[in-house]
Amino acid sequence: MLPQSEGNYAEALQNYYEATRLEIDPYDRNYILYNIGLIHTSNGEHTKALEYYFRALERNPFLPQAFNNMAVICHYARLSPL
Repeated sequence: MLPQSEGNYAEALQNYYEATRLEIDPYDRNYILYNIGLIHTSNGEHTKALEYYFRALERNPFLPQAFNNMAVICHYARLSPL
């Protein structure tokens, strides 16, 4: 998570994509997918972000932060185009 916290989103995405390939625990996978969604949100890639939030929620439907972030994206999408 260090690259993400330092704003190096490209490196963080590479690490998270590799982690999705390696991680077998569904609980941990949902947080990896959620973090990928966060990075796409930060990059303004809202459609991709929503995709990863949905994928995280498929594994853990009790992830309120994903619901919140999706609601924020959908709210702003009504105000201005994605």
